[in-house]
Formats: sequence, C-alpha cells, structure tokens
Amino acid sequence: MARPRGSLAIPAAAVVLTLIVSLVLWTRGDLNSLICDGDCGPAYVTAPRALTSSSEPARVRPDASPTGALDPAKLEAAVSDALGDDALGDHVGLTVVGATGEVLVSKGAGTYIPASTAKLLTGFAALSKIGPQHRFETSVVAAGDRLVLVGGGDPYLLIKKPEVRDRAVAADLTTLAKRTAAALKRDGVSEVSLGYDTTLFTGPAASPDWDPSYISANIVTPVSALWADQGEANGIRSRDPALSAGKIFSGLLEDRGIRVTGGPAAATAPDGARKLASMKSATVAQIVDAMIRTSDNQAAEVMLRHVAIASDRPATFDGGAKAVTQALTGAGIDTTGLRIRDGSGLSREDRASPTTLAQTVMASLAGLQTATLLTDLPVSGFNGTLLNRFSRSQGAYGLVRAKTGTLTGVHSLAGYAVDAKGRPVIFALMSDGTPAVPLLAAEAAIDRVAAAIAACSCGTTP
Repeated sequence: MARPRGSLAIPAAAVVLTLIVSLVLWTRGDLNSLICDGDCGPAYVTAPRALTSSSEPARVRPDASPTGALDPAKLEAAVSDALGDDALGDHVGLTVVGATGEVLVSKGAGTYIPASTAKLLTGFAALSKIGPQHRFETSVVAAGDRLVLVGGGDPYLLIKKPEVRDRAVAADLTTLAKRTAAALKRDGVSEVSLGYDTTLFTGPAASPDWDPSYISANIVTPVSALWADQGEANGIRSRDPALSAGKIFSGLLEDRGIRVTGGPAAATAPDGARKLASMKSATVAQIVDAMIRTSDNQAAEVMLRHVAIASDRPATFDGGAKAVTQALTGAGIDTTGLRIRDGSGLSREDRASPTTLAQTVMASLAGLQTATLLTDLPVSGFNGTLLNRFSRSQGAYGLVRAKTGTLTGVHSLAGYAVDAKGRPVIFALMSDGTPAVPLLAAEAAIDRVAAAIAACSCGTTP
C-alpha cells in the first residue's frame, strides 16, 4: 500500500530488533535503572510463561528470531469478524503500520475522539521536547521576612512521602517544610509571612472545551503549577489547589516552630530572591510512565504545559496543543485532521486519526529520548488500565501493550501486539459511536480485535 504523507522511514530490521531487545531487557530487569530508578515493583515484572488459560497457552514474549514482513491481506482477514461486532458502533477506525511506518491496514476514514489515547501524544512530546531525565523543582525563596513557595509544576508533589515507594514521587511538602524551617532557624528567623507563586503556568485552569461538570462534579482538579496530592483531600478536589498547598505548607512550618503571620497569599517570587530550600520531582520519563500506565488526567495537563514551555510557547492549553502538534510533525508523524484541545483527552472536541496514534507509537522507537514510551504501555491482563481487560480473550494475556481511551460512547486502544510468530504489530483502533450497550461489551469488542492480531500468523512467510 502507498505510504501516507509524514510516514516514518525506520528500517524494518531495526524496528524488529529494537522491540525484541527491549522486551528481553525488560524481562531481565536491565531497564530498571531507567524506568524504575531501581528495582521495579511487582506490577512491572513480565508475566510468567507458565501463566496460561485452560484452553490455549499464552506466550509473554516473542520468539527469538521473527522473520518476514507483515502481510496486509492476512491482517485484514484476521480482524474482519472482530471489527464487525455491533458493540463497536458504526464509526470504527483501525490502522496497522509496518516496520517503516507505512500503513498496512486502514479501516474507517477521517478522525475520531481519542479520549485518553491522546496521552500518547502528550507523552511522546514530553519525552522528545523536555527530555526523559529532566526534573521539575519546587522551591522556597526568601525576600526579607517573607517566604514564597514557588510551584515548579511537579504533578506528583505530595504532602508527605508515601508509605510504599512510588517512583513517580520524589518531592513532598513535609520534607520541604523541614528543610525550610532548618534554614530559617540557622538564620535566626522564627516568624515569616507566606506567599505562593503559580506564575509558571498561565491561561485558564480549566479547558473551555471540557464539560463544565468536570470541575463542579469533582472529576478533575483545576490545572496549577503548584498543588499537593493533586489538590485532592478525602476524595474532594480543591477549586484552588495552590491556595490549599499554601495553607498546608504554612501548617507544616508552624509544626516546626516557625510562626506564619496571616494567611498564605498569591505572590510572584522577586528576581534574585534567595533560595532557602527546594525539592525536585521524579524524572520526566518516570512521570510519563505513571501518566500512561494509570491514565492520569491531572499529570497529563501539567505535562502539556511543560511541553509548551520547552517549545517557547505560553504554558496554556492552546500553547501546549501547538507544541505537541509541532513535536509530532517534527518526528514525521502524519497529523492530518489532528485537533488537540487538552493533554488528557478529556475534551470531546479532540480529534485524531488512528494513523497519527499508530505512527506515534512507531516514532517512539526512533530515538533514545522517546523509547521508554513503549515500555510505559500497560500489558494486557497484567497492569495499569489493562489489568482487568482481555478476560474474554485470555490467549492474548501478556501479548498486547497498549494505551486505552474511554469516554461515554468512545473506546480506543493504541499500541502493539505480538503475533503468533513473534512479530510486533503496531496498531491503533478507535470507535467513537458505540451504542448504548454496557461498557464492558464495547471494551470486550475492542479487546477481541487486538487479540485477533495477537493470534494471527500475519507474516508474508510461514
């Protein structure tokens, strides 16, 4: 089939080799220092080979030497029945790309509501534009007897360290307050006023393209460069997460013998202010991993603004959208019809084609900065948003790694499957007109398409 505009020129052998090596290294744990900053937890251990269904064994990694290109006709035949499931509705798109980025299978025309598969675009842009090892700093500066808590856009800044280590978490207000109080006491200061600075991000804190109930119904937290626990306490999301973080920090200082006069107030840290204490976030790679694995809307919106900053654009929804699009087109990804309104995919005004999503997965292989996006993808039946999926397609357990996308009437899956001969098959499946059927019926139908790819011997050679 003809190669679309913006297709990727990645040698087939290199793609296959990269995927195989990545899977082997992942299984052995050699990527832990990059992915987990140490030993990975049990959710990241490759599924044991012996874990099988009662009817057919499930392999958890490809054969050592898969050979042959993919056959478009075999792929189409493999997914034909599953794609016809009524639970997918009448607006369904599937793209399968080959080892050089060319479109092998294309079903359905135009663009679709991506829902949370949009996080793949945000994650790819963050890794490529900011860099996987970059960290964001939350700091406290002093100007006279006034302190300013400066938000650095750490999406996983917590109030206190978690009891169980989470590699996406590296900073907390309790430790920051301890360091600040110690610095003040060394200077002989026991009383301060407190401001908080959120000026790193600009523009509206909630997208005008979101349903207004997202904020009022406690679905998302308004986007801020400063929050703790993502502005959530006892299941309630703050309408002003920066002010909430300021109040918490004030109380933590008081607990450590520093009197804080008045209440915390919005402020801008003056140029040249002396830094008293700071903490840095986890790396961008670790943040993106958590964002993709758990489909974290809050983290995605923060990362969208960081992508904008790294691209010298305003740290707004619009600035981030333009920066992500620029990152994709710069990587040779076909962005025809792409419309980005946010970083999370919550907006029903977002549009993307299956080709854009599939080529984003493929493009992540092209550079060291983006390669971890492949290992961030949840594993079918084992972790993340695919933990409880594929129950009706158990033969595909461990053979599909993909990002999910779900809104009312919208179901998507984008990533790759390993076919019956060990060949990696990159795909994106999108449906945004599912009928009023139970949610699990549409999910199961999506899973059956991916499982059909995994069960197929889809190479041009036996």
